[in-house]
Amino acid sequence: MAFTEAQLKSLEAKLDAKHVKTRQVQDTTLTYVEGWHVIAEANRIFGFDGWDRRTLSLKCVWSGRTDKGYAAAYSAKVSIRVRAGADRVVREGWGSGEARAATTGEAHELALKAAETDGTKRALATFGNPFGLALYDRELNGVRNRKALLPEVPSAWTLVSATGELQQTCESPELFLAQLREAMSQAPTIEALFAVWEQNLANVRLINKVLISHARKDTSAYDLVGHLRSCAVALAVPHDTPEASEGEGKRGKIDKSELTISESKRIRSKEHLRYVAQQPCVVCGRMPSHAHHVRYAQPRGLGLKVSDEFTVPLCAIHHSDNHTTGDERAWWAKHTINPLQIARELWRESTCHAKGTPAS
Repeated sequence: MAFTEAQLKSLEAKLDAKHVKTRQVQDTTLTYVEGWHVIAEANRIFGFDGWDRRTLSLKCVWSGRTDKGYAAAYSAKVSIRVRAGADRVVREGWGSGEARAATTGEAHELALKAAETDGTKRALATFGNPFGLALYDRELNGVRNRKALLPEVPSAWTLVSATGELQQTCESPELFLAQLREAMSQAPTIEALFAVWEQNLANVRLINKVLISHARKDTSAYDLVGHLRSCAVALAVPHDTPEASEGEGKRGKIDKSELTISESKRIRSKEHLRYVAQQPCVVCGRMPSHAHHVRYAQPRGLGLKVSDEFTVPLCAIHHSDNHTTGDERAWWAKHTINPLQIARELWRESTCHAKGTPAS
């Protein structure tokens, strides 16, 4: 490969943090490099006449009306060819783009451009850090001044009670996690347990980010979800069972789903929601997806979502479109999709995946 010494030096250089942008998608902060900067870097490193781009395929995966006009989503396969002396280096990348606009033509044009730009970025990223390759590393070791992108670590962590009162200030995340585990273990009811969890969840998420960004080996924050589950199971054991007389089972409460007039169980599983979000949209097949709760799967509860087992993957466009409809059953019928059947299959697959057994 006949890249010049200057080109090789540029390709091996770190990506400056000032060129990195962030955006929030649900509970995740995504980092990215803007398309104009990637193209400018290609012109700087390879030369204006040293590379070219070709769109190999372009597909509209979905288009239609929304509550605010029109929307469209495209996927594109882009080829980048770089001239390195007498050689030609070819890289390819798939991209996707979606857009909303007042007119059909504008929505299609914006989504098409976004898909081509995304494909270009993915293809160029294979050449090195200056094009965004560094962002695929969670620790951002290939980013110069990466501390500017890492979450700020608080000097103290405050534990909050189930009722929102400040209980204790901890000097380290490890001490905070230990105190939170103790507070969860002492919760007298499931309601109190989840109230403690929700009051402190923001700090738990921040600690997770700190551990990841600083390559920490401590897994206490990740283990909290398992501790939450075990506490919930202990609290759900009926008083009159043998388990209730042992250990934490003494604090058990009646499982309302076993009563004559039962109350629907509402299972919470972040692992399952992540699994669902990794699947393609059930309407258009594009990714990334959101885990959408099918609202009519269980009786409505004040401030309560249906159980996490009743979730299906929807892209951002269809997720928003679904939530703006007044009749969700009619919305699914219009798309000739049975979401509850899909949700059951995903729950079975997710459960088998978690246990390490093949789905039958």
